[in-house]
Amino acid sequence: MLKLRPYQQEIAKAILASIFTRRGFTFSVEIARQGGKNELSAQLEVLLLTMYMNDGGNLIKCSPTFKPQTVISMQRLKERLNDAGFAPYWRSELGYMIHLYNACAIFLSADESANVVGNTAHILLEVDESQDVSKEKYTKEFKPMGATTNVTTVHYGTTWDDSTLLEEVKQTNLELQRKDGIKRHFRYDWKEVAKHNPDYRAYVEAERARLGPDHPLFLTQYCLVPLRGGGRLFTSTHKAQLQGAHARLNHSAVGKVYVAGLDLAGEIEQQDELIKQMLTPSRDSTVLTVAEISPGPQPTLHVLEHYAWIGKPHTDLYPQFLDLLKHTWNCQSVAVDATGIGEPIAAFLKQELGSRVVPVHFTQKSKSELGFGLLAAINSGRLKMYARDNSDECAEFWRQIDLARSQFRPNQTMNFFVDPSEGHDDFLMSLALLVESVRDYKPRTAKGRIS
Repeated sequence: MLKLRPYQQEIAKAILASIFTRRGFTFSVEIARQGGKNELSAQLEVLLLTMYMNDGGNLIKCSPTFKPQTVISMQRLKERLNDAGFAPYWRSELGYMIHLYNACAIFLSADESANVVGNTAHILLEVDESQDVSKEKYTKEFKPMGATTNVTTVHYGTTWDDSTLLEEVKQTNLELQRKDGIKRHFRYDWKEVAKHNPDYRAYVEAERARLGPDHPLFLTQYCLVPLRGGGRLFTSTHKAQLQGAHARLNHSAVGKVYVAGLDLAGEIEQQDELIKQMLTPSRDSTVLTVAEISPGPQPTLHVLEHYAWIGKPHTDLYPQFLDLLKHTWNCQSVAVDATGIGEPIAAFLKQELGSRVVPVHFTQKSKSELGFGLLAAINSGRLKMYARDNSDECAEFWRQIDLARSQFRPNQTMNFFVDPSEGHDDFLMSLALLVESVRDYKPRTAKGRIS
Protein backbone atom coordinates (compact mmCIF):
# COMPACT_ATOMS: atom_id res chain seq x y z
CA MET A 1 0.00 0.00 0.00
CA LEU A 2 1.20 3.53 -0.77
CA LYS A 3 1.99 5.66 2.25
CA LEU A 4 -0.40 8.56 2.65
CA ARG A 5 1.06 12.04 2.86
CA PRO A 6 0.55 14.11 6.02
CA TYR A 7 -2.39 16.08 4.61
CA GLN A 8 -4.09 12.87 3.46
CA GLN A 9 -3.57 11.36 6.91
CA GLU A 10 -5.17 14.38 8.57
CA ILE A 11 -8.31 13.95 6.47
CA ALA A 12 -8.42 10.17 6.99
CA LYS A 13 -8.17 10.51 10.78
CA ALA A 14 -11.07 12.98 10.89
CA ILE A 15 -13.29 10.77 8.72
CA LEU A 16 -12.51 7.60 10.68
CA ALA A 17 -13.14 9.37 14.01
CA SER A 18 -16.60 10.41 12.80
CA ILE A 19 -17.38 6.87 11.62
CA PHE A 20 -16.20 5.09 14.76
CA THR A 21 -17.95 7.51 17.12
CA ARG A 22 -21.09 7.49 14.93
CA ARG A 23 -21.19 11.28 14.84
CA GLY A 24 -22.30 11.37 11.19
CA PHE A 25 -20.31 14.43 10.16
CA THR A 26 -20.30 15.69 6.59
CA PHE A 27 -16.82 16.63 5.36
CA SER A 28 -15.68 18.60 2.31
CA VAL A 29 -12.25 17.87 0.88
CA GLU A 30 -10.57 20.07 -1.72
CA ILE A 31 -7.21 18.84 -2.97
CA ALA A 32 -5.44 20.28 -6.01
CA ARG A 33 -5.74 18.24 -9.18
CA GLN A 34 -3.58 15.08 -9.07
CA GLY A 35 -2.89 15.75 -5.40
CA GLY A 36 -4.04 12.33 -4.16
CA LYS A 37 -7.73 12.56 -3.25
CA ASN A 38 -8.56 9.39 -5.20
CA GLU A 39 -5.74 7.49 -3.51
CA LEU A 40 -6.98 8.68 -0.12
CA SER A 41 -10.50 7.52 -0.96
CA ALA A 42 -9.34 4.07 -2.13
CA GLN A 43 -7.23 3.44 0.94
CA LEU A 44 -10.06 4.49 3.24
CA GLU A 45 -12.33 2.04 1.41
CA VAL A 46 -9.84 -0.81 1.84
CA LEU A 47 -9.47 -0.11 5.54
CA LEU A 48 -13.22 0.09 6.12
CA LEU A 49 -13.99 -3.05 4.13
CA THR A 50 -11.47 -5.01 6.17
CA MET A 51 -12.78 -3.62 9.47
CA TYR A 52 -16.41 -4.42 8.60
CA MET A 53 -15.90 -7.66 6.67
CA ASN A 54 -17.32 -9.71 9.55
CA ASP A 55 -20.12 -7.41 10.76
CA GLY A 56 -21.10 -6.36 7.22
CA GLY A 57 -22.51 -3.12 5.84
CA ASN A 58 -22.28 -0.96 2.74
CA LEU A 59 -20.15 2.00 1.84
CA ILE A 60 -21.41 3.91 -1.16
CA LYS A 61 -19.45 6.09 -3.56
CA CYS A 62 -21.00 8.14 -6.33
CA SER A 63 -19.34 9.99 -9.21
CA PRO A 64 -20.78 12.38 -11.81
CA THR A 65 -20.54 9.70 -14.54
CA PHE A 66 -20.31 5.92 -14.54
CA LYS A 67 -17.78 5.90 -17.37
CA PRO A 68 -15.05 6.75 -16.86
CA GLN A 69 -15.17 8.12 -13.28
CA THR A 70 -17.01 5.35 -11.43
CA VAL A 71 -15.17 2.65 -13.36
CA ILE A 72 -11.81 4.22 -12.49
CA SER A 73 -12.73 4.33 -8.78
CA MET A 74 -13.70 0.64 -8.82
CA GLN A 75 -10.48 -0.33 -10.57
CA ARG A 76 -8.39 1.58 -8.05
CA LEU A 77 -10.12 -0.15 -5.13
CA LYS A 78 -9.53 -3.58 -6.69
CA GLU A 79 -5.84 -2.77 -7.14
CA ARG A 80 -5.48 -1.60 -3.55
CA LEU A 81 -7.26 -4.71 -2.25
CA ASN A 82 -4.82 -6.82 -4.24
CA ASP A 83 -1.88 -4.80 -2.89
CA ALA A 84 -3.11 -5.49 0.64
CA GLY A 85 -3.21 -9.25 0.02
CA PHE A 86 -6.96 -9.63 -0.40
CA ALA A 87 -6.89 -10.78 -4.04
CA PRO A 88 -8.35 -14.25 -3.24
CA TYR A 89 -11.08 -12.86 -1.00
CA TRP A 90 -12.88 -10.00 -2.72
CA ARG A 91 -15.47 -10.51 -5.44
CA SER A 92 -17.28 -8.30 -7.90
CA GLU A 93 -21.04 -8.36 -8.41
CA LEU A 94 -23.31 -6.84 -11.05
CA GLY A 95 -20.54 -4.62 -12.38
CA TYR A 96 -20.85 -2.00 -9.63
CA MET A 97 -20.37 -3.84 -6.29
CA ILE A 98 -17.17 -5.08 -4.66
CA HIS A 99 -17.57 -7.46 -1.71
CA LEU A 100 -15.04 -8.39 0.93
CA TYR A 101 -16.84 -11.13 2.81
CA ASN A 102 -19.86 -9.39 4.42
CA ALA A 103 -18.82 -5.81 3.66
CA CYS A 104 -19.61 -4.20 0.31
CA ALA A 105 -18.52 -1.11 -1.61
CA ILE A 106 -21.25 0.09 -3.97
CA PHE A 107 -20.31 2.43 -6.83
CA LEU A 108 -23.04 4.51 -8.41
CA SER A 109 -23.40 7.16 -11.08
CA ALA A 110 -24.76 10.56 -10.06
CA ASP A 111 -25.83 11.29 -13.61
CA GLU A 112 -29.30 12.84 -13.74
CA SER A 113 -30.72 9.76 -15.48
CA ALA A 114 -29.17 7.16 -13.13
CA ASN A 115 -31.64 5.12 -11.06
CA VAL A 116 -30.02 4.83 -7.61
CA VAL A 117 -32.95 4.99 -5.15
CA GLY A 118 -33.14 2.09 -2.70
CA ASN A 119 -29.49 1.78 -1.66
CA THR A 120 -28.42 2.25 1.97
CA ALA A 121 -25.05 3.50 3.19
CA HIS A 122 -24.16 1.94 6.55
CA ILE A 123 -20.45 2.79 6.83
CA LEU A 124 -19.62 5.77 4.63
CA LEU A 125 -21.13 7.85 1.80
CA GLU A 126 -18.61 9.37 -0.63
CA VAL A 127 -19.34 11.95 -3.32
CA ASP A 128 -16.50 12.17 -5.82
CA GLU A 129 -16.03 15.33 -7.92
CA SER A 130 -18.84 16.86 -5.89
CA GLN A 131 -18.59 20.13 -7.83
CA ASP A 132 -20.02 18.30 -10.85
CA VAL A 133 -22.90 16.56 -9.04
CA SER A 134 -26.38 18.07 -9.23
CA LYS A 135 -27.55 19.54 -5.93
CA GLU A 136 -31.05 18.20 -6.57
CA LYS A 137 -29.79 14.69 -7.38
CA TYR A 138 -27.68 14.59 -4.23
CA THR A 139 -30.37 16.00 -1.93
CA LYS A 140 -33.22 13.82 -3.21
CA GLU A 141 -31.46 10.53 -3.93
CA PHE A 142 -28.02 10.24 -2.30
CA LYS A 143 -28.25 12.09 1.00
CA PRO A 144 -31.21 9.98 2.21
CA MET A 145 -29.13 6.81 1.74
CA GLY A 146 -27.44 7.53 5.07
CA ALA A 147 -30.47 8.80 7.00
CA THR A 148 -31.24 5.64 9.00
CA THR A 149 -27.58 5.06 9.91
CA ASN A 150 -26.48 8.68 10.53
CA VAL A 151 -23.72 7.90 8.06
CA THR A 152 -20.55 9.96 7.71
CA THR A 153 -20.40 11.70 4.32
CA VAL A 154 -17.38 12.98 2.40
CA HIS A 155 -17.52 15.36 -0.58
CA TYR A 156 -14.29 15.29 -2.61
CA GLY A 157 -13.40 17.65 -5.42
CA THR A 158 -11.69 20.70 -6.77
CA THR A 159 -13.46 24.03 -6.72
CA TRP A 160 -15.27 25.50 -9.71
CA ASP A 161 -17.75 28.33 -9.31
CA ASP A 162 -19.64 29.61 -6.29
CA SER A 163 -22.89 27.78 -7.14
CA THR A 164 -21.78 24.12 -6.98
CA LEU A 165 -22.76 21.42 -4.50
CA LEU A 166 -19.18 21.25 -3.21
CA GLU A 167 -19.07 24.99 -2.56
CA GLU A 168 -22.41 24.84 -0.75
CA VAL A 169 -21.22 22.01 1.53
CA LYS A 170 -17.93 23.81 2.08
CA GLN A 171 -19.61 27.04 3.19
CA THR A 172 -21.90 25.11 5.56
CA ASN A 173 -18.87 23.34 7.03
CA LEU A 174 -16.93 26.56 7.50
CA GLU A 175 -19.88 28.05 9.39
CA LEU A 176 -20.13 24.95 11.62
CA GLN A 177 -16.38 25.11 12.27
CA ARG A 178 -16.72 28.70 13.45
CA LYS A 179 -19.39 27.61 15.93
CA ASP A 180 -17.90 24.45 17.45
CA GLY A 181 -14.23 24.43 16.36
CA ILE A 182 -14.45 20.96 14.78
CA LYS A 183 -12.70 20.87 11.42
CA ARG A 184 -14.99 19.67 8.65
CA HIS A 185 -13.49 21.37 5.60
CA PHE A 186 -10.04 20.38 4.35
CA ARG A 187 -8.28 22.39 1.66
CA TYR A 188 -4.83 21.68 0.19
CA ASP A 189 -3.78 23.66 -2.87
CA TRP A 190 -0.95 22.81 -5.23
CA LYS A 191 1.69 24.41 -3.03
CA GLU A 192 0.83 22.06 -0.18
CA VAL A 193 1.01 19.03 -2.48
CA ALA A 194 4.29 20.28 -3.96
CA LYS A 195 5.93 20.23 -0.54
CA HIS A 196 5.89 16.45 -0.76
CA ASN A 197 6.52 16.01 -4.51
CA PRO A 198 9.15 18.08 -6.41
CA ASP A 199 8.04 16.61 -9.76
CA TYR A 200 4.52 17.83 -9.09
CA ARG A 201 5.85 21.32 -8.36
CA ALA A 202 7.71 21.39 -11.68
CA TYR A 203 4.61 20.24 -13.57
CA VAL A 204 2.27 22.81 -11.99
CA GLU A 205 4.74 25.65 -12.46
CA ALA A 206 4.90 24.74 -16.16
CA GLU A 207 1.08 24.75 -16.30
CA ARG A 208 1.04 28.18 -14.66
CA ALA A 209 3.42 29.48 -17.33
CA ARG A 210 1.36 27.89 -20.12
CA LEU A 211 -2.10 28.95 -18.90
CA GLY A 212 -1.32 32.08 -16.93
CA PRO A 213 -1.85 32.52 -13.17
CA ASP A 214 -5.38 33.93 -13.55
CA HIS A 215 -6.64 31.33 -16.04
CA PRO A 216 -9.94 29.79 -14.82
CA LEU A 217 -8.55 26.25 -14.95
CA PHE A 218 -5.36 27.12 -13.06
CA LEU A 219 -7.28 29.08 -10.42
CA THR A 220 -9.80 26.31 -9.81
CA GLN A 221 -7.85 23.10 -10.38
CA TYR A 222 -4.60 24.06 -8.66
CA CYS A 223 -5.18 27.17 -6.51
CA LEU A 224 -8.68 26.03 -5.42
CA VAL A 225 -10.09 29.52 -5.88
CA PRO A 226 -13.79 29.44 -6.87
CA LEU A 227 -14.96 31.48 -9.83
CA ARG A 228 -17.56 34.09 -9.02
CA GLY A 229 -20.29 33.48 -11.55
CA GLY A 230 -19.76 35.07 -14.94
CA GLY A 231 -18.73 38.52 -16.10
CA ARG A 232 -16.43 40.02 -18.69
CA LEU A 233 -14.19 37.47 -20.38
CA PHE A 234 -11.19 39.76 -20.65
CA THR A 235 -9.68 41.91 -17.93
CA SER A 236 -7.75 45.11 -18.60
CA THR A 237 -4.57 43.05 -18.20
CA HIS A 238 -5.74 40.61 -20.88
CA LYS A 239 -6.43 43.45 -23.28
CA ALA A 240 -3.06 45.04 -22.61
CA GLN A 241 -1.34 41.71 -23.25
CA LEU A 242 -3.31 41.15 -26.45
CA GLN A 243 -2.34 44.53 -27.92
CA GLY A 244 0.71 44.24 -30.16
CA ALA A 245 2.97 46.86 -31.71
CA HIS A 246 3.42 45.29 -35.15
CA ALA A 247 1.79 46.75 -38.26
CA ARG A 248 -1.17 45.29 -40.08
CA LEU A 249 -0.26 43.61 -43.39
CA ASN A 250 -2.31 42.54 -46.39
CA HIS A 251 0.16 40.17 -48.03
CA SER A 252 2.57 37.38 -47.14
CA ALA A 253 6.35 37.56 -47.02
CA VAL A 254 8.91 35.02 -48.16
CA GLY A 255 10.04 32.64 -45.45
CA LYS A 256 7.15 33.37 -43.08
CA VAL A 257 4.51 30.89 -41.90
CA TYR A 258 0.82 31.83 -41.66
CA VAL A 259 -2.29 30.32 -40.07
CA ALA A 260 -5.94 31.37 -39.93
CA GLY A 261 -9.30 31.08 -38.20
CA LEU A 262 -12.54 31.24 -40.19
CA ASP A 263 -15.88 31.93 -38.46
CA LEU A 264 -18.92 31.61 -40.70
CA ALA A 265 -22.06 33.73 -40.48
CA GLY A 266 -25.54 32.31 -40.68
CA GLU A 267 -26.91 32.76 -44.18
CA ILE A 268 -30.03 34.79 -45.02
CA GLU A 269 -32.29 34.60 -48.04
CA GLN A 270 -32.75 38.26 -48.91
CA GLN A 271 -30.24 41.08 -49.07
CA ASP A 272 -30.64 44.84 -49.08
CA GLU A 273 -28.34 47.80 -48.84
CA LEU A 274 -28.19 47.71 -45.06
CA ILE A 275 -27.08 44.08 -45.15
CA LYS A 276 -24.30 44.94 -47.53
CA GLN A 277 -22.82 47.51 -45.20
CA MET A 278 -19.78 46.09 -43.49
CA LEU A 279 -19.75 45.52 -39.76
CA THR A 280 -23.31 46.58 -39.12
CA PRO A 281 -23.88 45.68 -35.45
CA SER A 282 -27.25 44.05 -36.19
CA ARG A 283 -25.77 41.64 -38.76
CA ASP A 284 -23.50 38.65 -38.27
CA SER A 285 -20.30 38.58 -40.33
CA THR A 286 -18.16 35.88 -41.82
CA VAL A 287 -14.69 36.68 -40.47
CA LEU A 288 -11.29 35.38 -41.50
CA THR A 289 -8.36 36.19 -39.20
CA VAL A 290 -4.81 35.62 -40.48
CA ALA A 291 -1.69 35.53 -38.32
CA GLU A 292 2.02 34.90 -38.66
CA ILE A 293 3.28 32.09 -36.50
CA SER A 294 6.66 32.50 -34.84
CA PRO A 295 8.61 29.28 -34.26
CA GLY A 296 9.36 27.92 -30.79
CA PRO A 297 8.18 25.36 -28.20
CA GLN A 298 5.08 27.53 -27.69
CA PRO A 299 4.34 29.25 -31.03
CA THR A 300 3.47 32.95 -30.92
CA LEU A 301 0.73 34.32 -33.14
CA HIS A 302 0.88 37.86 -34.53
CA VAL A 303 -2.50 38.79 -36.03
CA LEU A 304 -1.82 40.53 -39.36
CA GLU A 305 -5.13 40.83 -41.19
CA HIS A 306 -8.91 40.62 -40.90
CA TYR A 307 -11.41 39.99 -43.68
CA ALA A 308 -15.13 40.36 -43.04
CA TRP A 309 -18.17 39.79 -45.27
CA ILE A 310 -21.84 40.46 -44.55
CA GLY A 311 -24.79 39.14 -46.51
CA LYS A 312 -22.83 37.11 -49.07
CA PRO A 313 -23.81 33.47 -49.62
CA HIS A 314 -21.05 31.08 -48.66
CA THR A 315 -21.05 29.57 -52.14
CA ASP A 316 -20.06 32.98 -53.52
CA LEU A 317 -17.23 33.19 -51.03
CA TYR A 318 -15.71 29.75 -51.77
CA PRO A 319 -13.30 31.07 -54.44
CA GLN A 320 -12.24 34.00 -52.25
CA PHE A 321 -11.64 31.79 -49.21
CA LEU A 322 -9.50 29.47 -51.27
CA ASP A 323 -7.56 32.24 -52.96
CA LEU A 324 -6.78 34.01 -49.68
CA LEU A 325 -5.81 30.86 -47.83
CA LYS A 326 -3.89 29.14 -50.60
CA HIS A 327 -2.37 31.91 -52.72
CA THR A 328 -2.41 35.20 -50.82
CA TRP A 329 -1.19 33.75 -47.51
CA ASN A 330 -0.40 30.08 -48.19
CA CYS A 331 -1.73 29.25 -44.73
CA GLN A 332 -0.26 26.10 -43.24
CA SER A 333 -3.21 25.56 -40.89
CA VAL A 334 -6.73 26.99 -40.80
CA ALA A 335 -9.41 26.16 -38.22
CA VAL A 336 -12.90 26.43 -39.74
CA ASP A 337 -16.28 26.66 -38.06
CA ALA A 338 -17.80 23.40 -39.35
CA THR A 339 -21.04 23.63 -37.39
CA GLY A 340 -24.31 23.21 -39.33
CA ILE A 341 -24.06 25.11 -42.62
CA GLY A 342 -20.32 25.44 -42.03
CA GLU A 343 -19.77 21.72 -42.61
CA PRO A 344 -19.86 21.84 -46.45
CA ILE A 345 -17.53 24.86 -46.47
CA ALA A 346 -15.06 23.04 -44.26
CA ALA A 347 -15.34 19.95 -46.47
CA PHE A 348 -14.75 22.02 -49.62
CA LEU A 349 -11.67 23.66 -48.15
CA LYS A 350 -10.36 20.35 -46.86
CA GLN A 351 -10.71 18.87 -50.32
CA GLU A 352 -8.58 21.69 -51.73
CA LEU A 353 -6.12 22.21 -48.86
CA GLY A 354 -5.99 18.75 -47.31
CA SER A 355 -4.72 18.29 -43.77
CA ARG A 356 -4.13 22.02 -43.39
CA VAL A 357 -7.85 22.43 -42.66
CA VAL A 358 -8.99 21.80 -39.06
CA PRO A 359 -12.82 21.48 -38.93
CA VAL A 360 -14.28 22.58 -35.59
CA HIS A 361 -17.79 21.51 -34.62
CA PHE A 362 -19.17 23.78 -31.92
CA THR A 363 -20.49 21.92 -28.89
CA GLN A 364 -20.54 22.95 -25.23
CA LYS A 365 -17.30 21.04 -24.69
CA SER A 366 -15.46 22.16 -27.83
CA LYS A 367 -16.45 25.80 -27.41
CA SER A 368 -15.30 25.69 -23.80
CA GLU A 369 -11.93 24.35 -24.94
CA LEU A 370 -11.69 27.18 -27.48
CA GLY A 371 -12.32 29.73 -24.73
CA PHE A 372 -9.76 28.21 -22.38
CA GLY A 373 -7.24 28.00 -25.22
CA LEU A 374 -7.79 31.65 -26.13
CA LEU A 375 -7.27 32.80 -22.54
CA ALA A 376 -4.13 30.67 -22.21
CA ALA A 377 -2.64 32.15 -25.40
CA ILE A 378 -3.27 35.71 -24.21
CA ASN A 379 -2.10 35.05 -20.63
CA SER A 380 1.19 33.57 -21.79
CA GLY A 381 1.91 36.32 -24.33
CA ARG A 382 1.50 33.99 -27.31
CA LEU A 383 -1.16 36.07 -29.11
CA LYS A 384 -0.72 39.66 -30.30
CA MET A 385 -3.08 41.88 -32.28
CA TYR A 386 -1.74 44.30 -34.87
CA ALA A 387 -1.36 47.94 -33.80
CA ARG A 388 -4.63 49.85 -33.72
CA ASP A 389 -5.56 51.64 -36.91
CA ASN A 390 -8.61 53.54 -38.10
CA SER A 391 -10.23 50.62 -39.90
CA ASP A 392 -13.75 49.36 -39.24
CA GLU A 393 -12.37 45.85 -38.75
CA CYS A 394 -10.00 46.92 -36.00
CA ALA A 395 -12.72 48.92 -34.26
CA GLU A 396 -15.16 46.02 -34.38
CA PHE A 397 -12.52 43.58 -33.15
CA TRP A 398 -11.82 45.64 -30.02
CA ARG A 399 -15.50 46.35 -29.48
CA GLN A 400 -16.18 42.61 -29.29
CA ILE A 401 -13.17 42.06 -27.04
CA ASP A 402 -14.54 44.73 -24.68
CA LEU A 403 -18.05 43.24 -24.72
CA ALA A 404 -17.11 39.55 -24.50
CA ARG A 405 -18.64 37.73 -21.54
CA SER A 406 -17.95 34.42 -19.82
CA GLN A 407 -20.42 32.03 -18.23
CA PHE A 408 -19.17 29.13 -16.13
CA ARG A 409 -21.05 25.85 -16.23
CA PRO A 410 -20.83 22.48 -14.43
CA ASN A 411 -18.14 19.96 -15.39
CA GLN A 412 -15.47 22.63 -15.62
CA THR A 413 -16.79 24.13 -18.84
CA MET A 414 -17.39 27.71 -19.84
CA ASN A 415 -19.28 29.60 -22.48
CA PHE A 416 -18.01 32.85 -23.98
CA PHE A 417 -19.96 35.23 -26.16
CA VAL A 418 -21.15 38.76 -26.82
CA ASP A 419 -24.65 39.41 -25.57
CA PRO A 420 -26.90 39.44 -28.69
CA SER A 421 -28.43 42.70 -27.51
CA GLU A 422 -24.98 44.30 -27.83
CA GLY A 423 -23.91 42.80 -31.15
CA HIS A 424 -22.13 39.75 -32.53
CA ASP A 425 -19.05 37.76 -31.62
CA ASP A 426 -17.76 36.79 -35.07
CA PHE A 427 -14.36 38.49 -34.67
CA LEU A 428 -14.05 36.93 -31.22
CA MET A 429 -14.83 33.43 -32.50
CA SER A 430 -12.51 33.84 -35.46
CA LEU A 431 -9.72 34.74 -33.01
CA ALA A 432 -10.44 31.65 -30.90
CA LEU A 433 -10.40 29.49 -34.03
CA LEU A 434 -7.07 31.07 -34.99
CA VAL A 435 -5.58 29.85 -31.68
CA GLU A 436 -7.12 26.43 -32.24
CA SER A 437 -5.41 26.20 -35.65
CA VAL A 438 -2.01 25.84 -33.95
CA ARG A 439 -2.98 23.53 -31.08
CA ASP A 440 -1.61 20.47 -32.88
CA TYR A 441 0.47 22.39 -35.42
CA LYS A 442 3.84 20.92 -36.31
CA PRO A 443 6.24 22.88 -38.53
CA ARG A 444 6.76 21.34 -41.95
CA THR A 445 10.28 20.19 -42.62
CA ALA A 446 11.93 20.16 -46.00
CA LYS A 447 12.47 16.74 -47.53
CA GLY A 448 15.39 15.83 -49.70
CA ARG A 449 18.22 13.43 -50.14
CA ILE A 450 21.92 13.53 -49.73
CA SER A 451 23.75 13.05 -53.00
